[in-house]
Amino acid sequence: MRLVSWNVNGLRACISKGFVDFVGRDQADVYCLQEVRALPEQVELTLPGYTMYWNPALKRGYSGTAIISRQTPLHVFPGLGLAEHDTEGRVLTAEFMDYFVVTVYTPNAQRELTRLDYRQNQWDRDFLKFVRKLEKKKPVVFCGDLNVSHREIDLANPRSNRGNAGFTDEERLGFDNLLKAGFVDTFREFESGGGHYTWWSNRKGVRERNIGWRLDYFLISGALRPRLVSAGILAEVLGSDHCPISVELD
Repeated sequence: MRLVSWNVNGLRACISKGFVDFVGRDQADVYCLQEVRALPEQVELTLPGYTMYWNPALKRGYSGTAIISRQTPLHVFPGLGLAEHDTEGRVLTAEFMDYFVVTVYTPNAQRELTRLDYRQNQWDRDFLKFVRKLEKKKPVVFCGDLNVSHREIDLANPRSNRGNAGFTDEERLGFDNLLKAGFVDTFREFESGGGHYTWWSNRKGVRERNIGWRLDYFLISGALRPRLVSAGILAEVLGSDHCPISVELD
């Protein structure tokens, strides 16, 4: 099974920039989307052979996640099951025969780090509990915009960005805790070097010069590591300030 994750930064905008053509060429089995920023009734999207599942935020035009799948999941359910987190549509889970697939749009710590405490002491803790609880039933694949660059090689300018949102010690520790819990950063199983990013500022020339951050990830339960075939970053695909990422499991 091949899965693709993409922060589309507004699904309606991404559709106008070639989303349907991309899916038509790419033909993955599952697409996990973040920051859809729309309600189902606001989107005109026809993808033959696929079914789309939604978890929009209560606030219009904000956040939201979706899963588009060829195979009909056994179950699909939104959120973490916690009222303090679930109004923003940040998590959507599809259960398949062999594993759960979770798309997640992790809260941004914000420019002045106004949400860092919430991110570190509530969200990161509760999301890890959630995926570990799922693991008690079957392995987990989770993916999305985790809003952190884990290591210095995961962003172009680590020195000047140290302590900024997305590269604080607290956020990086949250990612460490996912790895300590046994989850595998699939991209790093195949690529140990730097220069591989998934988000670029909209400032002129930044993407062309590859001054970016790796903020988007596929993580899998350790039990799935023997089934991991490939993981990649589709940096050439335009349509959002993020690019899609992919993983293949046999």
